[in-house]
Amino acid sequence: MPPSVPAVRRTASLSSQIGLTERIFSSGQDRELASAVDAGLALVEEGLHAEMRFADNLADVTARYLLEAGGKRVRPMLTLLTAQLGLGNTPEVLQAAEAVEITHLASLYHDDVMDDSQMRRGVPSAQFVWGNSVAVLTGDLLFARASKMVSTLGERAIQLQADTFERLCLGQLHETIGPQDGEDPVKHYIRVLEDKTGSLIAVAAQMGVVFAKAPEEYEQPVVTFGEKIGVAFQIIDDVIDLSSQGVKETGKTPGNDLRAGVATLPVLRLRELAESDADARALLERLERDVIGTAEDGEITPAATAAIAALRDHPVTAQTLEEAHRWAREAVEALEPLPTGPVKKALIRFADTIVERSS
Repeated sequence: MPPSVPAVRRTASLSSQIGLTERIFSSGQDRELASAVDAGLALVEEGLHAEMRFADNLADVTARYLLEAGGKRVRPMLTLLTAQLGLGNTPEVLQAAEAVEITHLASLYHDDVMDDSQMRRGVPSAQFVWGNSVAVLTGDLLFARASKMVSTLGERAIQLQADTFERLCLGQLHETIGPQDGEDPVKHYIRVLEDKTGSLIAVAAQMGVVFAKAPEEYEQPVVTFGEKIGVAFQIIDDVIDLSSQGVKETGKTPGNDLRAGVATLPVLRLRELAESDADARALLERLERDVIGTAEDGEITPAATAAIAALRDHPVTAQTLEEAHRWAREAVEALEPLPTGPVKKALIRFADTIVERSS
């Protein structure tokens, strides 16, 4: 008998899951593209459930735990989308999309251990269910499985996977040790986002171009797009963390990241301002006393709720939102070399959906 785990939900792996069908694919030509992406995502989902099986009972359960918990499949969707610039959903494209998603899932197991996260995708995190050692080893197993998959795609795929894995590790390392003496905390933070999030989104888009045999000159534009939209995605998450709408609407408890001790961009900007602004300094003191690093204290207190609301209404949060929009604009600008058509239009609209998540 396999070990018993909490019940989880299976994801519907279609582009409509992240609002793309209605918001990105609207015209007749767009809907043809949407059909191709949806068909590819259905095949990718089947492939993920086949590839993420292990003969060992425990490994089989733990490896598929977060896969079964859901997820929007943003990265394989981007692989399939950029593949339409070339030959479309080739077997190589589908395998690359699966490997990218498995790499992403592997990183989540490790992230939850590093962050001591209790929840992931609406279920208890793997490290909370089985402990740190099992969660880390499960992530390692999935990284190994992804590497095995890309090895059949040739030397180029192996290099792309290795470079991305290296950046993921460096991003986590830099986040863990924090900025060095004299290093700008905001620049350090952006560098972490580029490595931890941007690198994998970028390689997802790049693999679509490479393995669909699209023109080589399309590679760098989609890589730059992926890097920048990944940073925008995470900065928007910093704003969503302060949302008053609650977990039902945003998927996050207000102040969850701050309470876990994560130095989000609004707080980093507030610290900059606090050096010369007494009101900012007072708010920072409230946050450090009542919110930051208080996750283990239990339920959020009224004082914490009030401090989070004050940060949400402070100009540094509006500044953070504008920074996310700037990164998204730069991502769109990077697409200029791509041919005018449904793929380029869909990527632009995808960038819009990223920054609109905070509204």
